[in-house]
Amino acid sequence: MPNPPRPEGRQREPHSAPRPVVPTRQRILDAAEHLMRTLGLARTTTKEIARAAGCSEAALYKHFTGKEELFVAVLQERLPPLGPLLAELARLADEPDGADGAEALEGADELGGSDGSDGSHDSEGSEAADRVERRLAAIASRAAEFYEQSMPIASSLFAEPALLQRHREALRGIGAGPHVPLRLLAAYLTVERDRGRIDPDADPEAAAAMLLGACYQRAFLRHFMGIEDGPTVAEFAASTARTLIRGIVRS
Repeated sequence: MPNPPRPEGRQREPHSAPRPVVPTRQRILDAAEHLMRTLGLARTTTKEIARAAGCSEAALYKHFTGKEELFVAVLQERLPPLGPLLAELARLADEPDGADGAEALEGADELGGSDGSDGSHDSEGSEAADRVERRLAAIASRAAEFYEQSMPIASSLFAEPALLQRHREALRGIGAGPHVPLRLLAAYLTVERDRGRIDPDADPEAAAAMLLGACYQRAFLRHFMGIEDGPTVAEFAASTARTLIRGIVRS
């Protein structure tokens, strides 16, 4: 028996391409980032993350030990990578003189002169100081973006002291926390000081706190006061690095 004719104007629907399978770990990270941004870290639970990711809470725990490790993964994998840049700078600083390597750092050279200057110091400056300044500008740029994006996620912790203490202990147990970038930057500046590239009396920990503190303050003011104008990240980074280096450069 012949098939009945198709109604006019009706065509066979093409086969849709199969949707790519998103790995469970990536779905969990996507859900965690979204919930931490919208609800805050304190109000986000692993049960809610698992539900949003379309998996069981048991499946979540196969990839992450808990919310704290998820938080660190979001910071490391979804925000501007600050820690790897600092670690790379410490490695570069320990190379023999003449091995610059600063060009390998994203935006390092451009940031050194983004405000219209050529990145050079006066006659009593040095090529080494210019190189340190470019690297500090690269750090300041990355740190400013990192703090601006991470602040809304973590700020809700301060509303619940017990949760903050538990979170602090968990981060300490996996060797993470906001002190790590400070320690890495201080280590980098210590190497530069020991190499004779900055003043021997300079305090690396104080200098690191000044640079990262300025970046954090910028992020805080932009969120709290709703500031959207002002210098760009590149301009801020170059100006901050230049001001800091003039205080610690070896004369």
